[in-house]
Amino acid sequence: MTSQDYKQEPVAIREITPLTDSDCFYVADRHKSVFDFPIHCHHEYELNFTAHAAGVRRTVGDSSEIVGDYDLVLITSPDLEHVWEQGDCVSTDVREITIQFTEDVLPESLLVKNQFASIRRMLERARCGLAFPLPAIMRVYNQLDALATRKKGFPAFLAFMGLLYELSLCDDARPLSSSAFARVETRNESRRVERVQGYIAAHFHEDVRLETLAELVGMTPVAFSRFFRQRTGHRLSDYIIEQRIGAAARQLVDSSQPISEICYDCGFNTLSNFNRLFKQRKGCSPKEFRENYKKKKVII
Repeated sequence: MTSQDYKQEPVAIREITPLTDSDCFYVADRHKSVFDFPIHCHHEYELNFTAHAAGVRRTVGDSSEIVGDYDLVLITSPDLEHVWEQGDCVSTDVREITIQFTEDVLPESLLVKNQFASIRRMLERARCGLAFPLPAIMRVYNQLDALATRKKGFPAFLAFMGLLYELSLCDDARPLSSSAFARVETRNESRRVERVQGYIAAHFHEDVRLETLAELVGMTPVAFSRFFRQRTGHRLSDYIIEQRIGAAARQLVDSSQPISEICYDCGFNTLSNFNRLFKQRKGCSPKEFRENYKKKKVII
């Protein structure tokens, strides 16, 4: 029996956003004290900013974190589940600015131009959700604030483009969800690394050997291991585990398949090892992860 036989009702609702075909983008500026919108996804790209929201729990894909006073996240995948929950937040005046825009605002014919290279890379990385550090948030705060009050007209569009460009220059924005959970292909400037990542994505449920991957790109195992870490920032073994954990998390959310079967389907040799590594990386057991995701679904 495969995971297809264990399909269940989708956890996330698909939101219909207020963005119309006549607009390049939509801006919502809210002051709130309660986070009660359920976990969801939508076709539109989204840049979401919160201020004075310390204690809020932000979930994007298989990443779940408590945010500080300021949080800024860009999501460009139509199927990546996300939600901001109340958590331990006690603030009575949280400011939330949400900017939504469609893919065709920045068509491929424009993004391939040299002047848009940094924005293209940022939008690609944001398919897994992209969290910006506090210094970057502070640099664009005035731009966000101005855009929230000047939502229409060509000057607003130029301000929006300027905001995206400024964010694209941030080198230390970090992806949130694993690529395996987000179901996105990992891109890399090195063709050899990209070839290896593609092989791992297709064979992570098998016994993936260093020697096989090194031979795939014509390198010795020692040289390849060093090369892979230099180009990706990850040890090969850690990267493979990350892909397996991400794939397992996706099955936990999308199916009712027994955890033991998910464990072996995703390339783990023992259930105890799977549970240990999963908790090490996600902060909870596979069972708790599945239950927590279900709790985020609120009927509205």
